[in-house]
This record gives sequence, structure tokens and C-alpha cells, in this order.
Amino acid sequence: MIGILYLILCFSLGWVICSYGYPDLVQITKSSYNKQKICFSPYLMLFPVWFIIGTLAMTWATYITAYIFNRMEEPLLYANGVIIPLTTIIIIVSLIAGNKKGEVSRESTSTNKIKKLSNDMSLICDDEKVRNIELVLLLGITALAFILMWRTFFIKDGDLYVGVSVFSDFSPHIGMIRSFSYGNNFPTSYSHYAGSDIKYHFMFQFLVGNLEYLGLRIDYAFNIPSILSFISAFLLLYLLALKITGKIGVGILACLFFAFRSSKALFTFLSQVPKGTGVIQALNENTAFIGETPHEDWGLWNLNVYANQRHLAFGLGLIFFIIILFLGRAYGMNETIKNLAAWLKDGKEKTKINFGTLIEYIFFSKEGWEVDNLRYSVVSGILLGSLSFFHGSAVIGCLLVLFIVAIIAKHRLEFAILAIITIVIALLQTSFFIDGSAVGFEYLFGFIAENKTIFGVASYLERLLGILPLVLLVGFCLQGFVDRHIMLAFTLPLIFAFTVSLTVDVTVNHKYIMLSCILLGIYAADLVIKILERGEWVVRLAGFALIIALTATGIYDFMTVVKKNTPENSIVLDLEDPLTKWIDENSVSKDIFLTSNYSINQVVLGGAMLYQGWQYFGWSAGYDTMYRDSMVKQMYEASSPSELDRLVKKNNIRFIIVDHDNRYSLDYSLNEENIRNTYISVYTQGEGDWKISIYDTRLLINDYTSNNVLIVN
Repeated sequence: MIGILYLILCFSLGWVICSYGYPDLVQITKSSYNKQKICFSPYLMLFPVWFIIGTLAMTWATYITAYIFNRMEEPLLYANGVIIPLTTIIIIVSLIAGNKKGEVSRESTSTNKIKKLSNDMSLICDDEKVRNIELVLLLGITALAFILMWRTFFIKDGDLYVGVSVFSDFSPHIGMIRSFSYGNNFPTSYSHYAGSDIKYHFMFQFLVGNLEYLGLRIDYAFNIPSILSFISAFLLLYLLALKITGKIGVGILACLFFAFRSSKALFTFLSQVPKGTGVIQALNENTAFIGETPHEDWGLWNLNVYANQRHLAFGLGLIFFIIILFLGRAYGMNETIKNLAAWLKDGKEKTKINFGTLIEYIFFSKEGWEVDNLRYSVVSGILLGSLSFFHGSAVIGCLLVLFIVAIIAKHRLEFAILAIITIVIALLQTSFFIDGSAVGFEYLFGFIAENKTIFGVASYLERLLGILPLVLLVGFCLQGFVDRHIMLAFTLPLIFAFTVSLTVDVTVNHKYIMLSCILLGIYAADLVIKILERGEWVVRLAGFALIIALTATGIYDFMTVVKKNTPENSIVLDLEDPLTKWIDENSVSKDIFLTSNYSINQVVLGGAMLYQGWQYFGWSAGYDTMYRDSMVKQMYEASSPSELDRLVKKNNIRFIIVDHDNRYSLDYSLNEENIRNTYISVYTQGEGDWKISIYDTRLLINDYTSNNVLIVN
């Protein structure tokens, strides 16, 4: 199938880009930042990195080419017709060039050097115990990914099942996917606020839409890249933990803490179980997400987020990779300072390395600023900038972390080059896709805490994160200088979330808090492992109790995700529905539908571009939904054909849908007779109040009657 071929080419193109952009990538997996040898199978990093980088490059190439052919009926046909063969040629040429280079290398290299090179390039570590641990970890992450993605989105017997915990965000996601696979959404417009610019990061949905266009069934097209993204993020976090601490146990626990959040919500829930009700019974009967802070009932902080926002894991994966590449520069500066202090001591110099000397060396030495690896900075900047319309928050979060890391790092100009390239590429995309400003920086203290004071925020974090802040505080005290600084860098996205709002809906800042918690989870895991490494059984028991306290709520949240998303509770859409098929066959993505404020239904599944969908989607993305609400009201309430037609032309409406939701709307009084007397009905389904009618605004009743054409409605 061509869709599978496309994904294989993504991996292969990622290999090609890494071969030239990051030629010594395997060497990164050989040691920790403290030069301690680590046991790690390089394939656990290479495959995720190849997938993420190749997918970024190939998806953008496909989109740009499709945009060039946007005047054609099927731009994706031309785009894939160009990009798939071109990518194949690039890969073949790279393979041939690599083989020739290898032959020359073999001819000029001794047997021992060849053997050493072979060992260095091995994709699997030579420690059998570690290989088994890695296999179990990989299988566990994969199983978790499969359960999350396929439980919430799958097809069975011709019906599409959308989980109840994800259907809300899936409304615009599916609309955007189908606007590409079924339509011609170039220039791109938001499916729930059609006819305007696109403020929402949509490129992951474009990837899925293109895969469906290439023949993959929509659940495969959505779930396969989602699963690969999820696995990639976990594996790269695992490597980051190994690079920081050198401990496999820390890597495993960091992944555990990534999957299952720390919170006191479960313990609070259990404390409120009514007398006479068994704990097991209460846990089994509950199907709601637990927690006392605002919007925890949305599943805002648990694994449901990765099922709901499939593009988030993709963004996290690239963040972790770039942090892996650049974090070593901070450790390098720390090592140099230690060596300098030792040299002064051994040399019996009178000059001490005091605070002033330290500041002078860090900020004014040549080594602190010079560029050592320009290629890494340029390639990483291009990649991070290209992520902006896959997941913009991930880009901002990464830059925040790197900003603090750079303060005490070597080769600081490399960070600056990366940031400049990232920002320039992001701004170019923003100016192309968005009319006006993409974001608006506004100081807003307190995030969504009920009491927006210092103590109110402290109370909020205590209820939200449980004992994690205390664990991190203890861990901070036990770490050395450089790791304390890294912990502060990892904390900056959380601080940003509580002080700055970039959109009208500050709730979206939750992703910055999650990023901080995931990264800081490495140091929480390090503290737990230090406790478990102690010989006393009582201390070890405390360590295991700590793991339970840090993961219990998250584990129960996962069980809740599974319980909530049963086929019986799902939103079920008929893939063979005649309304969906009619929209697919009779409209294009430039045709704007005037409808009720739909969330997800057969119309959205057909790829219809809604003038005003469910208002929250458009409002949270930064659109003026109040204006369109007033326009919707005026059009549906219009008292004459001339008034209706004037408003329709003003708002570029192609089709008007009248259905049960319109007839019983509390926002306006439907004048269905006026619509019927103005335009020709081109589709009808059902009877009475449940009748659905679609009117084509290009077919005016007056035009037909003036030409003595018989109208049958």
C-alpha cells in the first residue's frame, strides 16, 4: 500500500538527513554527559529520530508541492507523484554513495580498525541483560501506545468509533484530516472556522490526511503515526535519562513517571468514599477522571492527552532529541571548571578560583562562546523551526529549556544560532499561514488556579502534583551544581505557564507544565534509585512506597481511560452514510457550509468546511467567534430572500444545512421557509423535525422560476 511506503520513506529519508546532519549520532549513545560508559542499543534512538526527522521533512515537502498545485483538482496526486519518486531517488543515491565511501574506507583501514568501527556502529548493545531490559521496556511502551490509540479511535463493521474522552478535540482534527484527504484545503483554512486563515498547528493532521489519501484507512492513517510518535518520545526520554545519570533504572522510572502522573487525586478520592462502600467497588464503578483542580475532569494531565492530542508526542520526541544533543555543553563547561580548579591546586598557585573568576570564565572565555559544531546548530534550528505548525507549544518549550541551559554552557553561540534559525522559520510560517499576529504575550499570573496568589498557586500545585514537588526539592539539594542548573532549566516551562498567556485560552499552557514534569521526572527517578540502592530493607521499602505514591493516580487514570472508551460509549459514525458521501462527492474545501455549531458528526466526517463549528475550537484558536455567531443568527433568521442572499454572499457561503439542531436552536429562530424560498435543495434525508436539507446558494429559486424551470423540492 502506498501509505505504508510513504511511512517507510519517512524513516529512510530521516536516515539520509541524519547521515549528513548528524554523522556521529551513534557515538552519542556510548556515554553519559559525565563521560561514564552506558549500555544502550543505538536503534532505540536511531529509529525514533529517523522517523521524526524524516516525517518532518517529507510532510513539509509534500505540503509545499501540493500548495504549488493547489489549482489542480487533486493537488495531493501531483504532490505525492513528485515527492515519493524524488525521495526514493535521494535514498538510493545516498545508499550508493555510502557504499562507495565504505569500500574506500575498507581498502584503507586495517582489520582491527574495521572491527572497532563495526562495534561502534552496532545497533544493539553487547550486554544481554540490558538488551532484555530494553526489550521489555519497548514492548511495554508499545502496548501502552496501542491501547491508547486503538481504544479511542478504530473502525469496526463499517463504523468509525471515536472515544468519549477524545471526541471533542477529534472534531477539528477529523475535519482537518478530511479537508485534505477528501478536499483541496490549499490555501489552508480551519475546518471549524472556514474561509479564514489557519492559526492552529495542523501539519500532523495533514500527514494523516495524506496517508488516508494514499490508501490507508483513516484509523490506520491516524493511529500508526500516533503510535510511532508516542514510542519515539518515550525512548528518547529514556536515553536522555541515561545521558544525565548513567543509570538504566533512572531511565525506566523516568518513563514510568512520564506515563503515570504524580498527584494526590487518587488518595483524596479514596478518602471521600462513603462509609459502607468498598474501596474496590468505588474504584470499579467510577468512570470519571478524578481530581479537585479545574479541568482535571477533562483528563487534562494524564495519558488521555496523548490519545486526544496525537501531535503532542511527536513534538515531545523532537524536544527530547534536541535537548540530548545540546545538554552536554553545560556538562562540558562544568567539567572544564573542575579541571581548572584542579590545575590551580596542583600548580600551587596563589590565585583561587573564586566566584569572580568563575563568572569571568563562563561568560567571557572564548570557549564559552565559540562555535564548535555549526552543523548541529543549523540542522537542529531548521528541524525545530519546522515543528512550529506540528506543535507550536513544543517549540516554545524547547527554546525555554535551552535558554537556561545555555547560560552555563560551552559554545553558547550554537544555542543562539539554533534559536535564531528556529524563530526565523517559525515567523516565516506564521506570516504565510496567519493574518496578523500568531500569539499575544500577556502577563497572567496563576494559570487556572482558583486563587491567583503565591499561596494559591502553591496550593494548586500541591493538589495537582502530589508529593512530586517535595521529591524534586530533596533531589535538588542532593545534586551537584550543573544538575541543579539543569533542573532550573527544566522548570522554566512550568514558570512560563504560570506567568504568561499566549492565547485567549490559558488552559492550553498545561502542555508546558507537563513538559517540565516529564523532564524533572528524571531527577525524581534519580532520587528514588539512590534510595533503592541503599542496603537497608526499610529504606528500600520506602523507595518502593515512593514509586507507588508518584504513580498511583496516573495508573488509575489510565484504567479510567480504558473504562471510559468502550464501544458502547463511543461516538459512532457511519463510513457509508449517504450524507457523508454526498459532501465528499459534491463539495471541495473552498465550499463553506453554514450549519449549526457542530462538534463531530457525519457532516464533519465528510470533510465539510464549517462557517462556525463548535465555538470553543475557534475561540481557543484565536478566531472571532462572536462575530460569526451574529452572522449565523442573521442568516438563519433572514426575513427575505434578498436579505439572505446578501448575507450569504458577504460570508462566502456555498451550502446551507437545515436540520433538527437548527429548528430547536436557542440562539436564533430559524426561518426555514425563507431559505426554502431562496435556494434549491440539493440533498434531503429523513422526515419531519429530523429532516436534513442541504441548499446550494448558487442555485437561486428566482433564477430557475424566471426561466420557467420546474422546481421539485
